[in-house]
Amino acid sequence: MTFKKKRAFHFGGASWLLLCAMADGALAQDAPSSSTQLPGITVTAPSPIVRRRAVVPSQTPVRVARTAPGRTRERAPQPPQPAPAAPAPQQGVLPIVTDQFATVTVVPNEEIRRQGTAQLGDLLFSKPGITGSTFAPGAASRPIIRGLDVNRVGILENGTNAGGASDLGEDHFVPVDPLATNQVEVIRGPAALRYGSTSIGGVVSATNNRIPDALPSCAATPFQTYGLPAKAPLANVGSPACVTVETRTAVSSVDRGVDGGILIDAGGGNFAVHADAYGRKASDYSIPSYPYLFDQTRPVNGRQPNSAMQAAGASIGGSYIFDGGFIGAAVTQNDTLYRIPGIDGADHQTRIDARQTKFTAKGEYRPDAAAIDAVRFWAGATDYKHNEIGLADPADLSSAGVRQTFTNKEQEGRVEVQMAPFNARFAAVTTAFGLQAGHQELTASSPDDPTSPLNGLFDPNKNNRVAGYVFNELKFTDSTKAQIAGRIEHVSLSGTTPAFVPELFDLNVDPAAIGPATPRNLNFTPKSASVGLLQDLPGGLVASITAQYVERAPKPAELFSRGPHDATATFDIGNPNLGIETAKSIEIGLRRATGPFRFEATAYYTKFNGFIFRRLTGNTCEDVACVGPADPAFPLELNQAIYSQRDATFRGGEFQSQLDVGPLYGGIWGIENQFDVVRATFDDGTNVPRIPPVRVGGGLFWRDANWLTRINLLHAFAQNDIAPIGETPTAGYNLLKAEVSYRTKLDPTWFGAREMIVGLVGNNLLNENIRNSASFNKDEVLLPGIGVRAFANLKF
Repeated sequence: MTFKKKRAFHFGGASWLLLCAMADGALAQDAPSSSTQLPGITVTAPSPIVRRRAVVPSQTPVRVARTAPGRTRERAPQPPQPAPAAPAPQQGVLPIVTDQFATVTVVPNEEIRRQGTAQLGDLLFSKPGITGSTFAPGAASRPIIRGLDVNRVGILENGTNAGGASDLGEDHFVPVDPLATNQVEVIRGPAALRYGSTSIGGVVSATNNRIPDALPSCAATPFQTYGLPAKAPLANVGSPACVTVETRTAVSSVDRGVDGGILIDAGGGNFAVHADAYGRKASDYSIPSYPYLFDQTRPVNGRQPNSAMQAAGASIGGSYIFDGGFIGAAVTQNDTLYRIPGIDGADHQTRIDARQTKFTAKGEYRPDAAAIDAVRFWAGATDYKHNEIGLADPADLSSAGVRQTFTNKEQEGRVEVQMAPFNARFAAVTTAFGLQAGHQELTASSPDDPTSPLNGLFDPNKNNRVAGYVFNELKFTDSTKAQIAGRIEHVSLSGTTPAFVPELFDLNVDPAAIGPATPRNLNFTPKSASVGLLQDLPGGLVASITAQYVERAPKPAELFSRGPHDATATFDIGNPNLGIETAKSIEIGLRRATGPFRFEATAYYTKFNGFIFRRLTGNTCEDVACVGPADPAFPLELNQAIYSQRDATFRGGEFQSQLDVGPLYGGIWGIENQFDVVRATFDDGTNVPRIPPVRVGGGLFWRDANWLTRINLLHAFAQNDIAPIGETPTAGYNLLKAEVSYRTKLDPTWFGAREMIVGLVGNNLLNENIRNSASFNKDEVLLPGIGVRAFANLKF
């Protein structure tokens, strides 16, 4: 791979740090051993093959009891018991995953609590190789992985699609709130073929306990700790009843925000239940300076106009836990109302009022069989709707109304069977099979002009998909493992397109030339495969190499869009003639998860054939009339954006590390750093639009059993590798963060709480002007300025 000369020193620095791993003993001689004994990281998203299944007391074998001399009888298995509590991770320790063939970034529960963001894109914004769309910071920000977003990044919650409409527009929120999330896993690269071609760029998987897979564990005597009567009713079978409660609260200065949530887990006998509820509210957030680069005439009062938000949600679920597995379901409600910043959004007072109802179910059965190790399933159904509300005429406040409505009704299911390992002489082989099916119906109507041939962004469209996949893991020795996986799916899409040629629609258009919509039925059969190798090396190092061939079918928005999108101020034009997109990728990695020096280094190269992208043409549109850039004196309201297809190449790398330097005041102090780069070009040498900049960062930390303090600076270089039309350069920035948190056990006799974590987090402490080069509206929206967040979590 080739990079510009000015960037070469970063890789040199990374290489130097890799050599530091060999100095392990010298750096750690005086460090307490506890600093390097890290709890194991459990990840579930990358592969259907679960290698490390914890055996809990509920898996009690059948025991034989003697009833009389020479006679025996069988005793029934013991009822399920609470699973033992997992060891709490050390605060601030960099989690490195070394046993997966894909590159996996884990954000554990304690880090989510400290960051306290409202959107997954904001939570992951500074992670190497990952950023967020930040179209509406704090309200609508979707993760971007290695420069790939919306149609190539899947978002899951507890194994099923998160739903919503965040992949249909950058202004749409992700209906997964970190307040109710316990862990986030990010699989970078197209190795995520477990979830389908729409995850060709990666997967973001959020998990929580809304569908319990084990009984809760109480640290004290059930009920009596909480002041309830000793004779409170218990479940009629199995273990005693148990209730745990957790509260999560925070306030922030930059947006005068407040958020809070409560999570309740209870169980007894064979049943476990979960309930949670949360809410958050924030005003327009403070910004360092004037937000609009190319319009200095608008009044701004130190805050990003039209950036307030509020959200609320609740969920209830339960599971039946039995000897060898569980089955459960949950119902979740998400409601949010947020405003869209930017000139057009502020002028029209644009806001989105969204509501989602989601039903999910999952289960696992581990039969007492020689061939099958486990059978697992996931199912989900989503009913989503949001209204984009704004003024039809900015000068007339009475003209407020619904400008556009998006709906998404989606159902899906997935079943996986993991076979027991068998000895193939040359290797121990473990195989897992999967079947996946789904149906989705989308609408995006506009009531402004129901007689227009292009009413709304697209007419109702439907897509059906069914797929089968297989994963094989081969263990040659304890230090050498391989994976071979394949997937085939069939995708059927139906929708309508207007009577014009999309490839020529970037010219001036006469509205009278637009004919009636034409129905289209399209079918695709994407096929994908991957192969990977893991090799343990001396010094605790693990090396990996993976190669993937992944095909992706176009999505409905890419095929059938043909109208105004009010919130993004674009006139989107799909292309029903798009074909399958193909990605051929190779990735190498070197990682170390133990010892005082922990790091992860990855480099990748991906060649796309028929890369589908949305490009701005420089033309402007209004209703169905468009004019070209040759008419600058009469620009229309919306920027024309056309879905096109070209060959492209993505290459880049990521590095992050953490070094425990030595003991200090009873704790450990150390340094950490990170680096990431992605370079994306078309075959003619022009740049793929909206690619994140080169970033490098580092900082200092100190931690002990209770305290964590950290200061970290992330520098983003200016992004001048831009598309030739419709994109402007983006200045670099310095993002300085600092935090201090305190975690401790409590005496529950005080007021019931048994554990507490409190802290302060400072963000953008240099009050820098930060613009996100990957955002459509970055010339009009600044990220929040200097702010402090205080949080407190209590466990009862």
